[in-house]
Amino acid sequence: RFIVEGTVVLRMLAAAHVKGDAFEAENILILENRLAGVEDILAQFPAEVPVYVAKASVLDAIVGFHLHRGILALGKRKTSSGMVDTIRQLPASSLVLAGCGISNHDNLGAMFRNAAAFYADAVFLDATCCDPLYRKSLRVSVGSVLSVPYHRGGGAIEMLETLAAEGFDIWSLSPAGTTEIRQIPASRRMALVIGTEGDGLPQAVLSRFHTARISQSPQLDSLNAGTAAGLALYQMAAAMERL
Repeated sequence: RFIVEGTVVLRMLAAAHVKGDAFEAENILILENRLAGVEDILAQFPAEVPVYVAKASVLDAIVGFHLHRGILALGKRKTSSGMVDTIRQLPASSLVLAGCGISNHDNLGAMFRNAAAFYADAVFLDATCCDPLYRKSLRVSVGSVLSVPYHRGGGAIEMLETLAAEGFDIWSLSPAGTTEIRQIPASRRMALVIGTEGDGLPQAVLSRFHTARISQSPQLDSLNAGTAAGLALYQMAAAMERL
């Protein structure tokens, strides 16, 4: 189960609920003076999903602090496919994003938002990554966690070797990467690998797969993980379009 906050993410939960395969809403809690503004979204949910309406004092007492957005929902993930099953549901030509050790919820949310923006077909996370269904990750992703297929679990090497066995060219992003991101040769299946802030990707990953870098000022050692993912996905998606 997970908490949805705000109009944008509630709309994404409604779309996911209608689609019906992975996520559903269990109930919704709305601040009294916000009700009229979200009636069109609420109408997209099945009639059996309860919608509770409360004054600000009641809502704040339930949540434990002043919630200025005034829109909450309790969501539930209905199914969770294994990694190989997730891969085999992807198109023959696919771009995916992989995260290793992503511990910052803002970065993880931004990675999902970038994955949605630049046509990534799925996101794969090792077991050490934080939960994309955490409230802040969901909010930063503007609900993209609910629309981009993902799998979380297992070790980083195991995850990447599985992708490689399924025909993906693995490109690990590092400031010391061998190939500049604009020079990566396009292929029909590509995976971009992002590591955690600070430490980056482990040497075991960098020594086993292709490495890429984003050209930047030498005065800065690295980019934010979410920003780096966006820049690299844009370049890789553009390269795949030219195939």
